[in-house]
This record gives sequence, C-alpha cells and structure tokens, in this order.
Amino acid sequence: MTAIATGTLLNPLNSSMIALALHSIQDDYQLSFAMVSWLISGFYLVSAVGQPIAGKMGDLIGRKNLFLTGLVIAACASLAAPIALAFAFLLIFRLLQAAGSSAVYPSGVSLVHDYIAHEKQGTALAVLAISASVMTAFGPTVGGFLIVWGGWPSIFYVNLPFICISFILGCLVIPRDVKEEKLRIRTLLARLDLIGIALFSFGIVSLLWFLLELEHAPHFFALIVSVICFTALACFEWHCKRPFIDVVLLKENHRLSVVYLLFILMNLVNYCLFYGMPNYFQSGLRLSVRTSGAMMLFMSAASVVVSLLCGRWIERKGTEMPIKVSAALTAAGAVFLLFAAESGLWFIGTVLVLFGIGYGICNVALQAAMLDAAQAKAVGISSGLFQTCRFIGSIGSTAILGLIFGSSVTQAHLSELAWFLIVISVFALLISVCFFRRKRQSDFN
Repeated sequence: MTAIATGTLLNPLNSSMIALALHSIQDDYQLSFAMVSWLISGFYLVSAVGQPIAGKMGDLIGRKNLFLTGLVIAACASLAAPIALAFAFLLIFRLLQAAGSSAVYPSGVSLVHDYIAHEKQGTALAVLAISASVMTAFGPTVGGFLIVWGGWPSIFYVNLPFICISFILGCLVIPRDVKEEKLRIRTLLARLDLIGIALFSFGIVSLLWFLLELEHAPHFFALIVSVICFTALACFEWHCKRPFIDVVLLKENHRLSVVYLLFILMNLVNYCLFYGMPNYFQSGLRLSVRTSGAMMLFMSAASVVVSLLCGRWIERKGTEMPIKVSAALTAAGAVFLLFAAESGLWFIGTVLVLFGIGYGICNVALQAAMLDAAQAKAVGISSGLFQTCRFIGSIGSTAILGLIFGSSVTQAHLSELAWFLIVISVFALLISVCFFRRKRQSDFN
C-alpha cells in the first residue's frame, strides 16, 4: 500500500500544486495568462483521456509493468521540465508528467484489486482516497512554500522522492505480473482497439474543450464533434470483438454505469464548492486569503477524516448504505447553503463539513462499488474511466461557476449556486436510493 499510495498521489498533487506557480512561469517566459494556463488545461485533458487508455494497457501488458513505467515517465518529465529552454518544451514535459502519473492510478487500483484481500479493500481504497484528497486540498499550499524556497522548478523536483519510494518498493514487494501469453507488438495493437481509443479521445477532448470555453465563448462545434464521436464509438464498440470500452457490458451492468454517473454528479458538486467558495469568501465576504484557506479546511479535513472511517464501514456493511448516506448529506448541505449568505462563518463552516463528509464517503464507497462491479480482467480500464468521470465533474464545475459567478461574486450568486447544487444532489440521491438496494443486487449482475 505504501508503494501504491506514494505513486497514485502524483496526479492529484501535480494537478493542484501548479496553481501558485503560474505567475512565476508567466514572468519567466514572458507569456499571457491564457497561454500559461495550458499547463493546467493540458494536464486535465491528458489525464482524462490517458487514464482509461493506460488502464487498458495494464490489463494487457501487466499492471505492475505499467505502474513502474508510469513512474519512470513521470520522473523523466519532472527532471526535464525545470530546465526547459522554451515554454513549448515545458508544456510537452508537463503533458508527459500527466501521462506518466495517469498510468499509475488505474494500475495501482488494479493491484489493490488483485493483491489485497477483498475484506480489506475498503480500507485500502480509503488510504488512496485520503492520499488524493490531502494532496488536492493542500497542493496549492505546498506549492506556495516550495516556490518561496526554490522557485517554480521546485514543484517538479518535489515529485522525485515520492517516485523513488514508490518505484523501489514497487520493484521489491509488488508480485510479478502473471502473463497468460506473450503478446507481440502487432497482437497488442490489435487488442488495444485503436479505432475505439481514437473515437474516445476525440470525444473526450471535444467535450472538455466545450466545457472549458463555455464561460467565454461556447464552442458548439466542439460539442457537436463530441456527440458524433461518442455515437460512433458506441456503434463501433457494440460490434467490436475486443472493444476498448465494452458498451454491451455497460448496458447490461447497470451498477457500473450508475457508479460512473454518480461519480460525475458528486464531483460536480464537490468542485463547485472547492473552486467557488474561496472566490465567494474573498470577493463576496472580503475575507483574506489566509482566512479563506482556513474556512476551506472545514471541508477538506472532514473529507479526509471520514474517508478512513468509511473504509471500515464498507468492509462491514457493503457499499449500498454509504452511497445513499453520502448523497443525503450532500443534498442536506446544498439546502443549508441557501441560508449561508445571511449566516456567520461558523454556520458556513458547518455546511462545508456536511459537504466534506458526503464527498469523503462517496469517494471511497463508489470506488469500492466500481471494483465490485468491474470484470476482473478489465479493472484497469474501469478504474481509468472512473478517474475520467472525476475530471469531467471538475472541469464541468469550472464552466458552471463561470456562468453563475461571472466577473463578481455576491450573496445572490451564492444562492444561485446553492439551487444548482440542490438539483444535482437531489438527483444523485434519487439515483442512489433507486439503484442501490440489496434486494436488487441480482439485477446488477
């Protein structure tokens, strides 16, 4: 678990730590903010597309092999990025960093599925969830300290100790991959379903591009391209002998499909708060950056603490009740958020605790439900698609916040956000109540 956790935290750490480095990078390379922000957008795009592809590769070539390969790619990118002579090279190394860290997560979750006893997988997933939550929440703070001490290159170098620990332990303690047959390059490419991968990649990139630009000037052409690509993907994969995404399985395995949908909705709620509330604290309430960060600790700390407790709960009772409780707490938090604009900071902190508990539970419970519902030979790609759902939710939240908040943030805007979150969270609650019932377990299999 130490080997896996220190590797899987790379992606969330690097997705959030870059935030405070953008200004320094912009000055060093004499760029506009729109150009330098591609370091964030590009990382999201590569991660969203790369994780399911990497998961598929791990299912074919071996999960330990992919895990270690991803670490090597991330290490090379972390070493090369700080000495990039031009921004184009820095962006390329940043994308390679995203690709390497994206290969680590689905293979890491697959290794948990393969080598951790089923009755202990809840706690194991909780450890991974806590690692990701802590790094996402505290990434900007860590990045700020590192930049003060060693400039923006330090946010790349800080990856190396984690990579070394994960790689050395991974080589020593993770069991060797058991290969049913030796795959040649030609056979591997045939089994990868390159057409399916291409359609999925173009569809996801087009969808995320549309969401990223929704605030400024909606690119409906990108949305049309996305719809066409996903429609073509569904038609092609339906008849493909070795599909990249088994749409027939998703159609028959309602449980897995519902898990993906719920994870998108819960991440949409979580990231609307994660990105939106600091903006409201500073612009609407005129709080300092330090006070705003302290307020967000209510949410992040609650999420981290409850994640480990949830792992033990899942091991004893299963995933059904935790999923429903997380949706109910999120819906309750959204209702209370309506009254936050006229309340004190302690009330707002309590509301954020509700949201944090709800997301902490769902983050672990839905991962466990995904592992239970996924086929053993397809855990890698199932885990990768699970992470893609996280990125769709996070990028979708930025589009929603742009439409609601605009150039200023007032109490009325917070009320609008609360109503949006009520609709999404109540929808998620209805889905969890209707589809996660023990007596209907056979319907999912």
